[in-house]
Amino acid sequence: MTEQQQAPTGRVFSRDALQRQIEVWRARQDKIVLANGCFDLLHAGHVRYLHAARQLGDRLVVAINSDESVRELKGEGRPLMPASERAEILAALSDVDAVVIFSEHDVSSLIREIRPDIHAKGTDYTVENVPERETVIACGGRVEIVGDPKDHSATEIIGKIRERSRP
Repeated sequence: MTEQQQAPTGRVFSRDALQRQIEVWRARQDKIVLANGCFDLLHAGHVRYLHAARQLGDRLVVAINSDESVRELKGEGRPLMPASERAEILAALSDVDAVVIFSEHDVSSLIREIRPDIHAKGTDYTVENVPERETVIACGGRVEIVGDPKDHSATEIIGKIRERSRP
């Protein structure tokens, strides 16, 4: 099975299964929030971002980049963990209701599929420069910037680990 075809495991969903779950939540009038990222090495900034995103609605869906898209964004040697493991870790967080893996450059396609009420992005963005902003608005949603200042970086943490492990 590919990352996109995997069956739901707890709170980790294929895109098709996620769409079905979203329909159930919408029938209950739940407000859907979407957050996304690589989440290659989970750190406090990620946890704060996801917690703040969850406060915006009733259900938090987290979309994570596939292994291939992480490599394209972050370079060779990344991700450190495969998408299935990153998804499993995120799904274990109490603020997260669903996790889905996506392989596209951004989450515009997923936004069109699930039509979140809110697309939450971290503080390294502004409402005006969120890549998916126009798609969110076209689908009837809004963009919110949440989390603490961008003082945490998986890339920096990985760099420090590599530097300290050199002989």
